[in-house]
Amino acid sequence: MTLSESMTLGVALAADNAGNYVDEIVRQARLVAEAGLGSVWFGQRMDYDSPTLAAIVGREVPELQVGTSAIPVVGRHPLLVSSQAQTAQAATHGRYHLGLALGSALAASAFGVPFDRPITRLREFLTGLRELLETGTADVHGELLTTAPPLPAAVAGAQPRVPVLVAAMGPQALRVTGELADGTLPYLAGPKTLSDHIVPAITRATATAPRVVAFVPGVVTSDIDRIRAKAVEQLAFYEQVPSYRRVIELEGATRAADLAVIGDEETVAAEIERYYDAGATEVVLTTTDLAGESDQHRTWKLLGELAARRRDSNGL
Repeated sequence: MTLSESMTLGVALAADNAGNYVDEIVRQARLVAEAGLGSVWFGQRMDYDSPTLAAIVGREVPELQVGTSAIPVVGRHPLLVSSQAQTAQAATHGRYHLGLALGSALAASAFGVPFDRPITRLREFLTGLRELLETGTADVHGELLTTAPPLPAAVAGAQPRVPVLVAAMGPQALRVTGELADGTLPYLAGPKTLSDHIVPAITRATATAPRVVAFVPGVVTSDIDRIRAKAVEQLAFYEQVPSYRRVIELEGATRAADLAVIGDEETVAAEIERYYDAGATEVVLTTTDLAGESDQHRTWKLLGELAARRRDSNGL
């Protein structure tokens, strides 16, 4: 399966109640592959390490592309992230996708560092990271970051060059992302926000067609009212984060859960199609476990069917 075939639709996986987190994620990934999907993604939290998890899953389930979405740049250094990403790329034989984020005051406090000048930090981080991934070394001296390894920094077998995407949604972050990365990873940005704001902004900033990987909370279920109420509770955190609050409001919504795609197969399929129509190149459903394991598998089955239809319609 080629990259264009496998990355059209994907899911983000989590296993919060597992006895062994890694074992459970590998089990889920195998089921996702059996359902006909070609990609899985892992967020970066403060417990597991997402590039390591992606490398393990990609090694254990070779049918899948694997990605992280997203590693905050605050509190991290391009050299260390490059090493992680290249190791994951070598482990998966070219199926790893690196997703980054600006970070937040919450992430900064965990590392005991200031969360200031995030756009400058993002630009300097991406500049150093890009040199490392493309040449195996770097000599970047910025205002906030220096990336100048005295020894070679290339990992043998880390080919092709690791794709870099950024969870950028604001105008300045999208400009930097368009200039220095391969695409963006918007979350809770609905179809209107994508088509009116995000896709035009990143397209203007790049000379090539950018990847727009829309992350959308969603699940196929018959218990719509109960699951919608559960989504309101689980997604409320994002309403307090300015970047997410902005895209929620741009979509004309009042709550993060208003952006969740919840309903039967026909409803979810139609909503996913709206994201493609808005300019998304790929769609990744998150929180597919919101309604329990049975509905999660029902969701994966639908996504596998939709992915197969898109492959057929594109003649792949």
